[in-house]
Order: sequence, then C-alpha cells, then structure tokens
Amino acid sequence: MPDTSAALLERLSHNSWAYRDPVTQIDWREFVSEREWLPESALSLCEVPEFAALPDATQRRVAQYEFVNVMQCGLWLESIFLQRLSRRLSLALPAAEYEYLLHELREEAGHSLMFLRAMEAGGLKLPPGAWQAPRLADWVARHAPVNGALFWLAVVIAEDVPDKFNRRLRQYGDALHRGVWQICTLHLMDEARHVTYARSCLDRLLSTRGSLGRTALSIAARLLLRKLAAVFYFPPARFYELAGLKDGAAWRQRALQNPARQRFVRQCLAPTLRLLRSSGLLSERITTGAPSRSAHR
Repeated sequence: MPDTSAALLERLSHNSWAYRDPVTQIDWREFVSEREWLPESALSLCEVPEFAALPDATQRRVAQYEFVNVMQCGLWLESIFLQRLSRRLSLALPAAEYEYLLHELREEAGHSLMFLRAMEAGGLKLPPGAWQAPRLADWVARHAPVNGALFWLAVVIAEDVPDKFNRRLRQYGDALHRGVWQICTLHLMDEARHVTYARSCLDRLLSTRGSLGRTALSIAARLLLRKLAAVFYFPPARFYELAGLKDGAAWRQRALQNPARQRFVRQCLAPTLRLLRSSGLLSERITTGAPSRSAHR
C-alpha cells in the first residue's frame, strides 16, 4: 500500500469520529409502506410500454427488487473491502494509517448491516444463487495485489459508481422513498471519504507508472467499469421473476435495449469517467451503453 500522507489520513479519520450506526438512524417502518422504493425514471424498465401496462402493485415490486439489486452489489463489494483491508491491519503500520483503516472497516460493516436490515424490513429475502457477482471484477478485487495500482483502480470504480448513484437519487428530494433517501444519505457521507482515500492511493501509484503501464490500466478501467455498470444498473433476470414477472430473461433484455435506461446510466457514470480521466486514464471516449445479452443473467 502506498505511503498515503499522514495529514490526509488524519483529516479523514477526524471526519469519521462522529460515527452514526446506520441501523439506528433509519426508520425501518418506511420499508413496509406502499410507496415505491425507486422513482419510475430510475428503473431499468422506465418508458417501456409493456412495463407501463402492468398493475401498480407489480411496478412497485419491481422497484423494490431493483433497489435490492443495488444493495446486493453493495454487500458484495463491501465484503471484499472488509476482507482485504482487514488483512492490512498491523500494529507495525503508521498510526495514522492504522486508525483510518479501523474507521473505514467500521463504516463498511455498518453499510452491509444497513442493507441486510432494509431487505429484512421489506420482506425481500433472496433464494440462494439469485444474485451473482461478475466474475472478472470479483477476481480482480479479490486477487490483485493490495499494494498495486490495479487493486486501487478497482476500488475507486467500486466506490465511486454507487456513490454517484446515491447522489443522483437524492436529487429526487421528497419524491424519493424516505427510507431509501436515508440509506443513500448515510452511505454517501462515508463513501466520500472512502473514494478520497482510494483515489489518493491510486494517484500515488500512477505517478510511478510509465506510458505502457497507464495504457494497461486504461484498458482495465474500461473493462471493470463496464462489468460493474452491467451488474449495478441491470438486475439479473431472476429478479424480475421474483417481482412477479414471467420470463425474466425477456424483461431483462427489454431493460438492456431501453434507451431511457441507457441515458440514465450514462448520466450516472459521467462523474466517474471524469474522475478517471483526471487521473490520466480513459483519455479517449468510452461507451457506457448496455452490456451484452449474456452479461449477468
């Protein structure tokens, strides 16, 4: 792991001291209400005529499972962060780094507990195997050396994509489900620090890379961003079926081909693309449209 400046670590830790356990901050009664968990324009099937013709109760159920998909992505990513960062803990580390890692581990564990509680409160338990992580991104996150640029590139993307989605949802204001608003707010407050730390690690490592190394990382960034966007913004076919729709694969294909969804994804990913470009990656235009038909079935 790069020798991140003590001043930055101390500032991030200072901002984490006023820790608020998210499980105690959210009104979980909100998740048993009749209100949609996500606005229509934030759904993968927004503006799809076949979806608009469905009963309101079915549309609400789809919105629930789409947010469950987001939370499953969070559980997957945070489980990796917890495993890999916890292995870094050692009293031999500089005090500032040791303290910051403890703060981040506490916050990531809190996020996962928050997601689990939301699904429990909404009565949305998932059958085994209903959600699966994208294999390439999962392998990189679990096996890339923790002191290398590839690992921190993956962390930046994995932290920033959900963060920007949360910020986009908060723009709906009072139109957003109150419980979902609380989850997004608590999540992004911590993620802003996590993104700052991960980006500082990545930029420090990039400063030692030559043009060939940066080119390789640029290719990796494109692949990882596409894989994460595919799983984050397009739920697996099984989720549509759990929501009460028949032939989930056909509904997922409608989502993949949905121009409204593609616009929404591009808008949400735009800040992440700017962040990567500012680090000297993705200097050329990247396509952020739908993944392939076979992705994350």
